Amino acid sequence: MRRFSRSLLALVLTTAVAATTRAAEVEPLLPKDTEQVVHMNFKQMLDSDIMKKYAMGQLKQALQGEDIKKVLETLGLDPLKDIERATMGIWTKEADTNVLGVIKGKFDTKKLYEGAKAFSADSQAKMELLTESVDGKDVTLVKMTGDNGKPGYLTVADESTILVGTEKKIAIDALASFNKKEKAKLSKELTALLLKQDDKASMYLAAVTEGKLKDIPEESLEALSNIGLDPKKLKGQLEKMSTVSVTLNMGKEVKLAAVMGMKDADAAEDFNGTLDKLVETAKVFLPLAVNRFPQGKTMIDDLTKTLGVKTKDKDVTLSLSLTAQAIGDLAGKDE
Repeated sequence: MRRFSRSLLALVLTTAVAATTRAAEVEPLLPKDTEQVVHMNFKQMLDSDIMKKYAMGQLKQALQGEDIKKVLETLGLDPLKDIERATMGIWTKEADTNVLGVIKGKFDTKKLYEGAKAFSADSQAKMELLTESVDGKDVTLVKMTGDNGKPGYLTVADESTILVGTEKKIAIDALASFNKKEKAKLSKELTALLLKQDDKASMYLAAVTEGKLKDIPEESLEALSNIGLDPKKLKGQLEKMSTVSVTLNMGKEVKLAAVMGMKDADAAEDFNGTLDKLVETAKVFLPLAVNRFPQGKTMIDDLTKTLGVKTKDKDVTLSLSLTAQAIGDLAGKDE
């Protein structure tokens, strides 16, 4: 009977933990060249206490502006209701930064294309409709050119999925993958890192950095010598960083955690010492900013209390949190 009770307790605890932290899914449409993944859970953010209390009013007001309201109505889009989450894959090729965005929600695809067609007739809208062949079928792409002259290409996979690429081929390839229901094809290192992320987080970034930080110029770190850090040593530590992930959680307070995966446990302990020194220095100087930034006093108090570093195995975690009062003070509102 006692063994059964312990088993039951273990099952309850396991279920509770699983309900609290659910592993993130690996987006199957992201190309294998992806080096970084950024995931934003818009629904979670909009439903959070912090957002509802301190930002929802301003956000709704911004969406009621004459120009943006007209655009959204023409496209049949309500960002506060229709968009649930977005995942972006980012990679560099031949010095160009490429991005594929996978946007999930509920969309009126017919009205979206009709709206895009209406805007394409206006030369100032910088929007153009293209017809491309994907798997032998004609599909419509919306070419959108930004103020910087760089285009983006949007297409609708179905009523719940919109694809956006920085190149036409990126959007077309993603649509072909969607139609074929292909499995995820990211590297095993990035896949493993993504599976560690919390699917319920407001936002997270995950990147494989191994071999990518060796070209950081030492002179760019020289300023840190003013607080007693050795730029050469820090450069060597960064070169031993294999992965990095940053998680933002918005609820009744805001929590941020950055996890640096190092080459081994010794490298983690060494880097922990450097970050710990940075944190202690920050805690000394942060309170001095209150006189010039009085509305940030609660935020500075929160940072002084919560900013910290810890190491477990090969991971070094830098974390902080801000209370609702701090957010309210920054927003100019009373708790």
